[in-house]
Amino acid sequence: MSERGAVGLAVGGAVLIGALTALQARINGSLGAELGNGIVAAAVSFSSGLVILVVVSVLLPEGRRGFGRLVDGIRTRSVPPWMLLGGLVGAFTVASQGLTVATIGVALFTVGFVAGQTAGGLVLDRVGYGPAGVVPVTVRRVVGTAFAIAAVVVCLSGDALGGVPLWMVVVPAVAGAAVSWQQGTNGRLRVRVESPLTATLVNFIGGTAVLLIAAVVHVVAVGAPRAVPTEPWLYVGGAVGVIYIFLSSVVVRRTGVLLLGLGSVVGLLTTSVLLDALWPAPAAPSTSVAILAAAVAIVGVVVAAVPWGRRRT
Repeated sequence: MSERGAVGLAVGGAVLIGALTALQARINGSLGAELGNGIVAAAVSFSSGLVILVVVSVLLPEGRRGFGRLVDGIRTRSVPPWMLLGGLVGAFTVASQGLTVATIGVALFTVGFVAGQTAGGLVLDRVGYGPAGVVPVTVRRVVGTAFAIAAVVVCLSGDALGGVPLWMVVVPAVAGAAVSWQQGTNGRLRVRVESPLTATLVNFIGGTAVLLIAAVVHVVAVGAPRAVPTEPWLYVGGAVGVIYIFLSSVVVRRTGVLLLGLGSVVGLLTTSVLLDALWPAPAAPSTSVAILAAAVAIVGVVVAAVPWGRRRT
């Protein structure tokens, strides 16, 4: 496959990651609303994902080899402790979904998330944090980022934020910036252990541990959830998270952190439009506004990803 074709495939993977992120946000937000407890919903989601990963890692030779390299790397310190902290960001992201999406909708959650992720990706690529090393901040990337931010502004137009607490937009923005760091960290861990499956497993171990502790503390403080929903689809958020975190650790090596973030913007916004159209939330923007925002974001990805003009040889 040509270099351009490989990058195009990687960008398609980034779009899919965004779509899965939006789907997980809707699932976890709905579970949080049904339980009346977003922290417990996040713990349930992450725990189910961890169970899936443990089973797959045990069954697949790649999983066993990757885990062996991880243990060796920790023992010899070739895998530093900070590479094991990506799960903390995942835990925060899933918790923010459970706390906000049922009220503000997937589209508004995406607005804050995209703003943080775009800014974070630009900075991290510039300092060379991702496994691809230093990715130059070219004019194309700056313009593409500007389009992504413009999509955020479009989505915020009108009365969408009326009556919505400010923290419900700020928290997703912080999560988005943190996810840029998580994607770079996962990519670097994946290179060290030579297994995206093991890198994903590490994320879910750390995130599950943090969320279980937080859920226990929260239940002791405010009481147990008011009801346990029986709809099976409310419990697949963990499986969706396994898929998109796994894809992130693979795709980021080809795209860099910023381009991964921009591609996921397209998937996030377009999927958010569909989800909010089917299951409207009280603060969701109109479908026409959401479609316009998605279109602007797509232009940003094209500008940032497609080489314009011919290179001299």
